[in-house]
Amino acid sequence: TVFHSDRGAQYTSAEYTKFMTDRGILPSVGRTGSRYDNAAAESFNAILKKELVNRKVYSTRNHAIRDVTARTGSRCDRKRLHSAIDYQTPNQADTEWRQQHKAAA
Repeated sequence: TVFHSDRGAQYTSAEYTKFMTDRGILPSVGRTGSRYDNAAAESFNAILKKELVNRKVYSTRNHAIRDVTARTGSRCDRKRLHSAIDYQTPNQADTEWRQQHKAAA
């Protein structure tokens, strides 16, 4: 898992970084002054809210988590084409990248 944030002090502190890495989460922060740095993440979140979250009323937090996890773990990776990766699915782009970067045997 990658957690991308801005350069706020709460996200760049040593304590926070340790908390994230201890849990197997890779902290990622945007470049200073780049308005495009978060564009892909912002677009993803906007689409997720518009197509899923804002159309439902969840009875519990766990129900919302299961619904979002099911959506992002299946449909988004296997069906949705993304302009930022040449109109491929994330799975297709990942497979292509891995094939191009195989270690020499």
